[in-house]
Amino acid sequence: MSALIFALKKDLAQKLDVSPLSPDLLANKSLADIGATLLWYGKQQIRADEVFTISGNDTNQLVFDKSTVKIDYIGSGLKMGHITVNGDTGGFLGFQMRQGSIIVNGSVADFAACGMAGGLLQINGNVGDYLGAALVGERAGMKGGTVIVKGNAGERTGDQMRRGMILIDGNVGNYCASRMLAGTIGVLGSVGEYVGYGMRRGTLLLTKTPKLHATIQDCGTHTLPFLSLMFKSFSGLPSKFAEINSNRAHRFSGDIGNDGKGEILVLK
Repeated sequence: MSALIFALKKDLAQKLDVSPLSPDLLANKSLADIGATLLWYGKQQIRADEVFTISGNDTNQLVFDKSTVKIDYIGSGLKMGHITVNGDTGGFLGFQMRQGSIIVNGSVADFAACGMAGGLLQINGNVGDYLGAALVGERAGMKGGTVIVKGNAGERTGDQMRRGMILIDGNVGNYCASRMLAGTIGVLGSVGEYVGYGMRRGTLLLTKTPKLHATIQDCGTHTLPFLSLMFKSFSGLPSKFAEINSNRAHRFSGDIGNDGKGEILVLK
């Protein structure tokens, strides 16, 4: 069997919602039925075969070729299988993802991994704002799973994140880990202002001391044995964090304006 390939064959003038193109939803369907799948394109619906050249037969292995930022909701609600994206992609990548894996060979727009509860999401380029964050009006963001970003991330990364892990090899914008409820975020590069703003619990791993606001407390430098176990668990991941082996960190706690049980660890 060969992977089921969706190769974009036309320029998109509007946003295209591809949430119906998911392994569990396409299982046991013929190519003709898959091509007839209706997708929202702006305010109208069009057939999948109007915008994609479709080939292959393994619905458990999907490939989106020539992807652009106009394509939203790739891997939405993913419960099984693997998706590869060649090119950039739009918003809501891996929205409410439960299991499986998604690899993007490009960059991603805003709201990636929102509502994610399991699986692996790997972005080999940059990602926009609100990675792993809560949607407007919701009280919890990412709830599980692992996100790896090889490039940079935008603002509000991990906003109201409840569970799971985000590892970023590059830089992150303002309000990283804002209102974080639990989970782990690691950033090898620099972070912007207001890091950990409103943070309740959770762990933020950094390699550079950021500019901290007044309600983050300095707790000094410590040897933390659990860090060795944590980095050992990273050893099989496709991230530069897999190369780190340290149990010394400068610890900051907070945000004391919001319960104050979160921690920011600057690795030594």
